[in-house]
Amino acid sequence: MKLDKQDILKALESISVPGEGKNMVESGAVKNVVTFADEVIVDITISNPTLQAKKKTEVEIMKIIHDKVYEKAKVTVNIKVDAPPKSSANTIKGKAIPGIQNIIAVASGKGGVGKSTVTANIAVTLAKMGFKVGILDADIYGPSIPIMFDVEMEKPIAVNIDGKSKMKPIENYGVKILSIGFFTQPNQAVVWRGPMAAKALNQMIFDAHWGELDFMLIDLPPGTGDIHLSIMQSLPITGAVIVSTPQNVALADAKKGVSMFQQESINVPVLGIIENMAYFTPAELPENKYYIFGKEGARHLSQDLDVPFLGEIPLVQSIREAGDVGRPAALQTATPLEKAFEKLTQNVVEEVVRRNEDLPPTEAIKITTMAGCSAVKNK
Repeated sequence: MKLDKQDILKALESISVPGEGKNMVESGAVKNVVTFADEVIVDITISNPTLQAKKKTEVEIMKIIHDKVYEKAKVTVNIKVDAPPKSSANTIKGKAIPGIQNIIAVASGKGGVGKSTVTANIAVTLAKMGFKVGILDADIYGPSIPIMFDVEMEKPIAVNIDGKSKMKPIENYGVKILSIGFFTQPNQAVVWRGPMAAKALNQMIFDAHWGELDFMLIDLPPGTGDIHLSIMQSLPITGAVIVSTPQNVALADAKKGVSMFQQESINVPVLGIIENMAYFTPAELPENKYYIFGKEGARHLSQDLDVPFLGEIPLVQSIREAGDVGRPAALQTATPLEKAFEKLTQNVVEEVVRRNEDLPPTEAIKITTMAGCSAVKNK
């Protein structure tokens, strides 16, 4: 049988390049295809230098040609590794998603410090300021964003974008959301190993129609593990925000979170530290502050680590109540909480603008809806 080059290329379109969301032909990984009678030679270039990646690519190519073109074809696969150069201080890794300008990872060293609550309130505050905002709930094992936005019973629908089926994020309060919580039952535990979780995240990132976003916030799980690495390998993270309470136990883990992002092999800019549950003020004693978890611990940590201090959020009952009923506290108007989250969010945006002046891979946003942020110079 005489093989046809176009049949081979069409078959190769069925294979995706790991972590890129594009097929091998579309991404340019396939450099050359030569056919002669029942023989075919495929020259391909990949960026993953591991032996496992090379072997997996070779097996997938041979299998798809045998399945879709000719089962007795004699296939030769020549794989060249074109690993990206070692990152420098001004390099952001990952593959950009068209239309998304800035991607902010919200992390914490430990659980229970209010990271998801802070993420939700920053998101709705950005939306109130006029920005286009999305949240990727990457806390695979404990997704809470759907509850905080009162959309836990929603299910994303599929939409056709340029001939491809994409997930449409759920939207509420002007924020687009995707979470593993949309695809599991409320009482169902997610018991997955790292690779399975990473695959699910990649689908929510690259197989979704996010549209135009000024900011995507990624609510990372607690700790410093596999999910964090998968996210940073998949996306060009503009910067990371660390959330901590003032107590020493939380600060010790927050310090590790900062250290993770600052490692040479990761090298994601840390935009700053947020102190949550900074103090408690009873409603009947509005002038009193009780430092239940310690005083200004995160502020002192930011000074020690030489990273910006973005702000403090008090321990207030209504923040918890608002999250539980699915309406983030920052949506309250003319309250001290609204002002606290506005100031915090303004500081985050200012740090993003400052970082974008030094990081060419990400496109600087133009601040036009909020006073106090420095203007972005026209490029």
